[in-house]
Amino acid sequence: MSELSVSYARCSTDLQDLTAQKEILLGLGVPEDRIYLDKGLTGTNRDRPGLGQALAAVRAGDTLVVPKLDRLARSVPDARDIGDSLVARGVKLSLGGQLYDPADPMGKMFFNILATFAEFEVDLLRMRTREGMAVARAKGKLKGKQPKLTARQQAHLVKEHATGEHTIADLAEIFSVSRATVYRVLERSTRSIPAVPTG
Repeated sequence: MSELSVSYARCSTDLQDLTAQKEILLGLGVPEDRIYLDKGLTGTNRDRPGLGQALAAVRAGDTLVVPKLDRLARSVPDARDIGDSLVARGVKLSLGGQLYDPADPMGKMFFNILATFAEFEVDLLRMRTREGMAVARAKGKLKGKQPKLTARQQAHLVKEHATGEHTIADLAEIFSVSRATVYRVLERSTRSIPAVPTG
């Protein structure tokens, strides 16, 4: 690989994955000080500091090296946009050691297929996450927003309010909650009091 290579690697969460990517890039002959990294950022987020630095560092005649296309982009439009901008600047793109040539129909098709698979993986992950959350919710393992006060604290708040000795602001301060929370607790308590039969 040319000395004028700049490389980019990214991992969403697993730092071991980043180490493996760095080893691949070093194996391709990229100097360590020319490897730009992003940790904890997804490929769907274009606003990545490491990617911005890598794209700013490459000049005409350079090669931007990435271990795999899905490290660079996770959507077809984004992959095409980055690929086209590099080509327009006279920068070559290497995907794991294979140069991407947009002038070659086969190379262009292969690039688009890789981008499509990267986008498909993201969509699949989102779908699985939604399904997992739905299953957890159905089993009662995924609960909504928890109340700021326990049932006992709420009962105590209502009792203190009934004495008439505290304002809403006082109660909010005593229980370390907002006034809106105090109002909600009091409103719920009035709804839960059974109606007294008349006559």
